[in-house]
This record gives sequence, structure tokens and C-alpha cells, in this order.
Amino acid sequence: MNQATPNNATKKVHFISLGCPKNLVDSEIMAGTLLKEGFEVVGDHGDADTVIVNTCGFIEDSKKESIQRILEMAELKKTGQLKKVVVAGCLTQRYKDDLVQGLPEADLFVGSGEFQNIAKILKNSDQGDQKRTFFNLPTYLQEEATPRVNSQPGHRAYLKISEGCMKRCAFCAIPLIRGNLQSRTIANIVNEAKLLAAGGVKELIIISHDFTDYGWDLRRKNPEAKESPVELLKALTEVEGIQWIRLLYLYPDGITPEMIELMKNNKKLVKYFDMPLQHVNDEVLKKMNRKMTRKEIEEALRIIRTEIPDAVIRTQFIVGFPGETQEQFEELLEFIAEQQFDRVGCFQYSPEENTPGGKMTDQIDDATKQARFEAVMEVQQNISRDKHRAFIGKTVEVLVEGFSEETDLLLQGRTSQQAPDIDGVVLINDGQANVGDMVKVLVTDSMEYDLIGEIVVE
Repeated sequence: MNQATPNNATKKVHFISLGCPKNLVDSEIMAGTLLKEGFEVVGDHGDADTVIVNTCGFIEDSKKESIQRILEMAELKKTGQLKKVVVAGCLTQRYKDDLVQGLPEADLFVGSGEFQNIAKILKNSDQGDQKRTFFNLPTYLQEEATPRVNSQPGHRAYLKISEGCMKRCAFCAIPLIRGNLQSRTIANIVNEAKLLAAGGVKELIIISHDFTDYGWDLRRKNPEAKESPVELLKALTEVEGIQWIRLLYLYPDGITPEMIELMKNNKKLVKYFDMPLQHVNDEVLKKMNRKMTRKEIEEALRIIRTEIPDAVIRTQFIVGFPGETQEQFEELLEFIAEQQFDRVGCFQYSPEENTPGGKMTDQIDDATKQARFEAVMEVQQNISRDKHRAFIGKTVEVLVEGFSEETDLLLQGRTSQQAPDIDGVVLINDGQANVGDMVKVLVTDSMEYDLIGEIVVE
């Protein structure tokens, strides 16, 4: 995370934030809380005496990465470089006692229901408190006044609008970790957006577990509550200084004609639909406890493309879900080729404890899952390559992010069709611009996921 130093700092803390952007916002809140209480947040673990590993516990690979990073930091304690390793986040919340027993190398364990108290926990530990574990129900919901350090480049920020999830997909452990849906009020969210805009943020990236369910819990408690996806978007588009509003995680069964109409006609709302479809075969969808059929999915895609022809559609699929036959997989593969999605993510099914999918007896072997994953990605790579070639000769608006991650000889930016960290970028090989500038770029070449071009001076 970006370095930030308060007056009279007493302890130096470094964050390792793993997993999704929602977890990253939790890290930013912990950092803001610590700064407010006199700690120093540093950008390198070599400068820290405390490291907080904010873990992910979503799928097997993310669990392994979390454990690996914890053990790496614990090794630094042996050299005397670090004094404390704190394990926080979803993995901690999910496995509690098992993790505490299995990782004696760590000093403190803070669940997703206690992370907001991190400053108090560290201070008490420094004063000799022997308590190592801090768990509670994940009912904490941030407010606009919650201290937070934006770890992203200054021109963009994630805006978390809710916690938990009301869906009960058979493959997902999120409700077990994060609890049921809890929505922030529109006023609360808009006030935070105004603070971010005042700090120079131009792009808001709206995150939750399902944007289309936003406000359902508040409306259930109070039928007169105004909180809904459309009303929230209307309010956010009125925030001065914000130029792009990007929505992530829109479940297709909640995308309404009113929402599409608003996104079609408001320039601030990026024409980008991030919709996790997971599969397309009706039997597999039912087994996953998804609430749409193939016919309904195709209708939702048709409406979006009819109303907003230039809309970018990003989706993800799971291959190797228990019982998925070769025929059902081939139906998925044909569907991807037919639909020509702009972006596709693919996951090999990971059986999770205490989920319906994890208890199913017809699990699929790893070799089959790997082969199906590779087949999906091969089809999508060809689609992506063709779609990017179509941009050659066109001029696109690009938000400049800084030097390329590959070389400081090139600038790097994104179009409105590219979300940070999950999509490709635009590499700029001619012209000058500052970080956060909006520039016009003539696309001169393309790769599978990236565009290459030069700044056009108007």
C-alpha cells in the first residue's frame, strides 16, 4: 500500500492484502484506523516491525497463497527483522481455531468481524495483553467517516456499498465468511464518494458481492427506503469530479431495463457489464443454485447488446462443477464461442467445506478440470485477439495510469472498457501525459489482451 506517515508515529506497519477488492478496502480501513491512532503505515515489509496479512479464504489456491505469505513473514521474525505477524481477513474468519493451532508462528488472529478494531488490538498487545484471537460475527459496516487510506493510484478508488451476500450459490462460501447482505445507505455512500472526489479520484469502482441486490435488506426492513441499484447510481452520477463509474459483480438475474436505460444515457456510467454467469447448461445451473436458465441468460445478453451496442460484457465460468458431463461442458464451450464475450475469466471448481457443492459425491478429477479450463481459455484468447485487432486505427479515450509495468519507456493507461487489475491495458509508445490525465490515443497495434497506441494532440 502507498506509504503514509502521521505525526508522532509509534509503530511501523506493513500490509499484505490478498484476494478481492472488497478485502483490499478492509485493508485500507485498517490502515486509516492505524494512522489515526498514531501508527505509521509503510510500503515495504523491510521497513516494518509489524506485518498484517489480510488473507483470502475463497478457493483452495487463495488459501495456499495466504498460508505461504504468512509463513514467509514468520521467517522474518526469526531474524529479528519483524516483531509481530498479524493474520486477518477471510481465511482467519472461516477457519478460526484450526488456523490458530496450525500457525503458531503468527502472533495475532483478527477475523472479518473485528478488523475495524485493529489499532486497539495492536496497542493492547504491545502493552502485554496475551490474547491472540479476535473473532466476532461479521456485522461491521463502514460509514463515510470511517478512516481509510486509498491504496490505489490517486485518480481511482474502490467504493464498497455493502457487505455479505443474500445469494446461496452451491459452490460459494462467502455467506459463511461474510454473513448476510448488509447495505449502506445512499447518503452514506454518496458522502464517501464526495470525499474521494475531493481527494482527486476520477474513477469510482463500485464493489459488493452482488450489485443488483443492493438495498434489498433496507427495503425489507423499511418499505419506504429509497435504496436500490438505480437510485444509488443516479445519486453517484451527481457527484462532481467523478468522470467514470464502473460497476463490478452484477448478477444477470438482477439487471433491469431501468438500469440498462440509465447506463445507456448517462456518460459517467461506464458501459461495462461484469456479470458472473458461471455456466449455461440448465442442469448445471440448477445444481449450482443459480436462479437463471440459459434462455433467460441469452435474453439478458440480447437486451444489453440491443440497447447498448458498444457495451463491454465481462463474465466468468466455472468448469468441473460436480457432475458436469463432457456434453454439458461442450455446450458451455459452444456458448462462449457463439456469444463472443469481450472478457472471460475461468475457474476450476474448488470443493469448499460446508457448501452444498463440496458435499456432492460426483466430484470431477483435477486432470479433467485442467483440460476444460485450457479449452475455455484457448477459445477466449482467439476471441480476445480478434476483438483487439478491431481497435487498430481507432482513437480511444484513455485514463493514464503511469509508466508500464514492463518498462518505464512506455506509458500505461486504460480505456473505459478495461477494469484495473483484471483486464488488459493500453501501452502508449508516443506522447507525454501525467498520471490521471484523460487523453486520446490512436491505436496502432494490439495483442491478446492489450492495445498499443500513441497520444493524439487535438
